[in-house]
Amino acid sequence: MSAPLLEVEDVGRQFVTRRSVLGRATATVTAVDGVSFSLEAGKTLALVGESGCGKSTLGRLVLRLIEPTAGRIRFDGRDVTALKERELRPLRRNAQLIFQDPYASLNPRMTVGQILAEPLALHDVVPPSRRAERVNELLRLVGLEPRLTRRYPHEFSGGQRQRIAIARALAVEPKLIVCDEPVSALDVSIRAQVLNLLRDLQRRLGLAYIFISHDLAVVKHIADRIAVMHLGRIVEIGPNEALFADPRHPYSRALLSAIPVPAPGAKRERIILRGEMPSALNPPAGCPFHTRCPVAVARCETERPELVGGSHATACHRASELPGANVVPRRGGRPPALEQLMNAFRHGTDRQGSAGVDTVEKPPGG
Repeated sequence: MSAPLLEVEDVGRQFVTRRSVLGRATATVTAVDGVSFSLEAGKTLALVGESGCGKSTLGRLVLRLIEPTAGRIRFDGRDVTALKERELRPLRRNAQLIFQDPYASLNPRMTVGQILAEPLALHDVVPPSRRAERVNELLRLVGLEPRLTRRYPHEFSGGQRQRIAIARALAVEPKLIVCDEPVSALDVSIRAQVLNLLRDLQRRLGLAYIFISHDLAVVKHIADRIAVMHLGRIVEIGPNEALFADPRHPYSRALLSAIPVPAPGAKRERIILRGEMPSALNPPAGCPFHTRCPVAVARCETERPELVGGSHATACHRASELPGANVVPRRGGRPPALEQLMNAFRHGTDRQGSAGVDTVEKPPGG
């Protein structure tokens, strides 16, 4: 068995929130606390959780855009945390980032051709004589026409901009891409196209993804493994199918029960969390989730659980005691005729190519 492409061991990050008159730190917040996981080449690990749980911070720590205060990160056999600033360029080429906002992540003063040619020149991927040709190849790869290279970002729709951002990430031929909520700012129809594009590129190029999202419905269709984060820690991690079929942590169950059900008559158990999310500035003792946990006991208030359980690990004292929960929607109560009609409509309207995307010939109004 080959070694993982990425290994994260007990990584943590603290930020100073207040300093004294002399500049000494008097208050800190722990954004990421003792996180460990591994990722194989060609696979997708999804990071999910509420806003402020540390997902994006962890993604930037992996790329060393933020310096970790604890732990170790190994990428392709090298200790990333030990690299000096001038030694990071190979990492920058092999590990790229797709930002959440396609409107803010592209330079409005540069054309698409310039945006895609910049990383080619910075990392000397191809000689100057072939850069224009390579830019055209990248645009075709993400379903855009090469003749659009002279257009500026404001002349494209949100979905087209995100495709350009994906092309920029692919320009240096990386092994790993951190996708920080890449479809949350897009319409549902465009979201499906971008997700299909990412999956197709992964199959063709053998890419590994860290997919950061708060939308479990999206994660279900793209991830191989899922890590659920709460207040900077992973509380459950496991294969996609196992986590959706048998969520073991009460927080994971609450998140899964919040997935909207588009089918009338679908049956499931809805879990409502009471109270407010604890502040990261002053987290509670013991299990950080115990203040909102519906099954917490006295032990949870004093002892913090460790992440245990092998391939499907959980950080919960009562994980082995809890009965199964029906939190994933199950269809039921729908007449057979209506079910047949809806299936026919679904299959009749989903007519995309093998890559799941269509070539875009020109932007709106172009």
